[in-house]
Amino acid sequence: MHPLSRWWMRRRHGAGEWGGLFAAAADGEWVSLDLETTGMNPAKDHILSLAAVPVRDGRLRLSERFERRVHTARAFGIESIRHHRITPDEASSGEQVTDVVRDFLQWLGSRRLLGYYLGFDLDMLAPHVRALAGFALPNPVVDLGGEVAILQRRQRPDAPVNLDFAHIAETLGVPMIARHTALGDATTVGLCWLALQRRGWPAN
Repeated sequence: MHPLSRWWMRRRHGAGEWGGLFAAAADGEWVSLDLETTGMNPAKDHILSLAAVPVRDGRLRLSERFERRVHTARAFGIESIRHHRITPDEASSGEQVTDVVRDFLQWLGSRRLLGYYLGFDLDMLAPHVRALAGFALPNPVVDLGGEVAILQRRQRPDAPVNLDFAHIAETLGVPMIARHTALGDATTVGLCWLALQRRGWPAN
């Protein structure tokens, strides 16, 4: 979000229920976010689970994580189940998405968001955030893939960029943890970010 837009939104909404989203973001802290969904189309698919893990002071704070299963009555096929390993019965026993997103926003506050192809997750959250708050999520964001792309281009300008998640993790010496689960992927992204920091990245 452009700083001017954030300033205007803070003036308009900073004293309301969601004022905590506009506080100054703490230095040296990120929240690694991942969603599992019924598919890859934000216009028609639904959130099945949401997990977020704080990354602070060089450590992944799993004990402070946010993790919820989300209810959906929408049918989804075997390929979707093979991907995220959530069955329709499990999905039907989750919490209502409005309740999950409300609790997540209150837990998140103004912290910076971190993710792998984070734009998709934010697109999935966007209609629910707008329905609750009346505006788009204002938090600063950092995309692991984008940062790795910049680093790869600096290190090897003539080589093709490889942003495959498993390749990024392997290159950084990070194990893939519970792949295609919200908590597992959020944890892996957080560990990759810590590995990048140990290498002096981001440089600024």
